[in-house]
Amino acid sequence: MTQHPEEQKPTELTRDDVELIQHDTVFQGYYRMDRYQLRHRQYDGNWSRPITREVLERGHAAAVLPYDPVEDKVILIEQFRTGAYAHGADPWQIEIIAGIIDPNQSAEQVARREALEEAGCELFGELIPIMDYYMSPGAVSEYMSLFCAACDSKLVSGFHGLDDEDEDIRVLAVPLQRALSLLKAGKIRNSPAIIALQWLQLNHAKVRNQLASTS
Repeated sequence: MTQHPEEQKPTELTRDDVELIQHDTVFQGYYRMDRYQLRHRQYDGNWSRPITREVLERGHAAAVLPYDPVEDKVILIEQFRTGAYAHGADPWQIEIIAGIIDPNQSAEQVARREALEEAGCELFGELIPIMDYYMSPGAVSEYMSLFCAACDSKLVSGFHGLDDEDEDIRVLAVPLQRALSLLKAGKIRNSPAIIALQWLQLNHAKVRNQLASTS
């Protein structure tokens, strides 16, 4: 009987099954682009042909969804995004708070820092980890640490961002059900916000009770 691929025992491949032939930086601007030439072991045990791939190096990031368990609201932000503009879409995107992790900073520290810088939002108590994941591992090295944390939505409003980073950010304190409606309608189209909102929807009662004690 023929087995389907998902029924077959997977071959265990690791970083030791990759041979790096050459690695160069081909562009350095606001972001860095590196070129890798390598080959890797295939599932049948043979080696692949040498392949060349460019990888965008922009650092690793942390993102946080502030949630007010009393008001049942989430804090979202809206700002101009060049990637969406280049794609031909509306460049003003609804997102959650996020920032690049600087050297000697933890993901949790970055989440708290960015909440203040991007939204004037103080996060209370411990941050709840949602997940860590690669944003687009076929082309980007960026690794995202995603959190949820308690806040007081009544204290959050207005426009924020750092002038030296050319940030112009509008803060939105939105009822959770309204945010989920925006998500369903396709108005929220970036992975950190989508994942965080769907996670909160799945864990709503538990998270609301957990964070109510810290707000």
